[in-house]
Amino acid sequence: MKKKALYIIGLFLIGFIGIKLFQYTTGPTEEYSDLKVIAYHYNGQGYIGSATCMECHKDIYETHIKTAHYNTSVFTNIDNIKGSLKTGENVVSLQDADITITERDGKPFQHAQIKYGDKSTFDWGMDITIGSGLKGQSYLTDQSDGLFQLQASYFVPTDEWINSPNYTNRLNPLRPVNDMCLKCHVTFARSKDNASNKNQYDITKMVLGVDCEKCHGPAEKHVAFQRNSTGANGIDSSLVNLTSLSRQQSLDLCASCHSGLRNNQIRNPFTFLPGDTLSNFSKNYQSLRPSKTLDVHGNQYGLLISSKCFTASDQMDCITCHDPHKNQRNEQEYFNSKCLSCHKQGDMHCTLPSTKMGKNGSNCIQCHMPVIPSKNMQVQLKTLENATPIGIRTHLIAVYPDRSVDEIQVE
Repeated sequence: MKKKALYIIGLFLIGFIGIKLFQYTTGPTEEYSDLKVIAYHYNGQGYIGSATCMECHKDIYETHIKTAHYNTSVFTNIDNIKGSLKTGENVVSLQDADITITERDGKPFQHAQIKYGDKSTFDWGMDITIGSGLKGQSYLTDQSDGLFQLQASYFVPTDEWINSPNYTNRLNPLRPVNDMCLKCHVTFARSKDNASNKNQYDITKMVLGVDCEKCHGPAEKHVAFQRNSTGANGIDSSLVNLTSLSRQQSLDLCASCHSGLRNNQIRNPFTFLPGDTLSNFSKNYQSLRPSKTLDVHGNQYGLLISSKCFTASDQMDCITCHDPHKNQRNEQEYFNSKCLSCHKQGDMHCTLPSTKMGKNGSNCIQCHMPVIPSKNMQVQLKTLENATPIGIRTHLIAVYPDRSVDEIQVE
């Protein structure tokens, strides 16, 4: 009887250990049923949203949610629309139609009214906001036949509703939005038929914003492991630590969005994960063009690697100067300190007169990475008016002798 009892106890222990090992390798069980997976990557790993990261990384999370990256896409509601919905301030007037941005039953939508003929009307719900609101916002509508960009956008510099970039001044068929459009504004999306050129999605399974999992990878296994682990034995390698990446891997992670148009798409852009080699997924449309032809919009990577600061260093990458966990916009002292960490103040030979240097606020960035009008990113503010270029800070670090201090714009 004792042998039989010991045998039963042994089987019980083996079963218990087996269950625990299964939890570690496959994720949480009922004990952690609050761990909701938003979407699954093509490799089967689950995205759970960066709010879960706050459990252990509260300080980082609270600064990250203030960044333009995190806020580059959200589900649209009345409170997060930047533009006015007041009568007289909420209309985009086209040659053949007026588009009114308004609300119905507490939900925002765009109402188009044809001016002539049968004066047809169209209504589209505003479901996803693209853009952090720093320069503007554009809006996506989820229709039965797919996801589309709406024709009315909001432009922050002039505080008005405008015709979305690249739409004509007439009421256009809505522009389909696919993976190539979404890849830089959401952490993960998966089209219903897994084709990157299709625009059919279940938007409830999109991981919006550029959040923790965009740069560290899907976190389901990591969080499940940490919640189940005890003491110092909780060692987990399911997430990518950026310090473990090579220089090129780190650059590739940023370049997956900040390297301009990419053609020769070899693999679906959402299959790319931190640590992957970007050239195995797509080629840069402008990769063989000299730096002087690269536009300031989109290809910050191409401009940076053309800079002498970059080519003279074997370590410099994007996070040398940028902390992706923080909103560092307009932190002049911080960015100047990055310049001075290599260019010691006593060794510099700045040719700018001291009076103009004072006017510039002794700001290295304003002179050597000025805001330049984009040729690619332009908006048409009024009907029949010439397009207005968007000013963007160049990442080609250089001396710009043809630009006086008076000409240098502040972003």
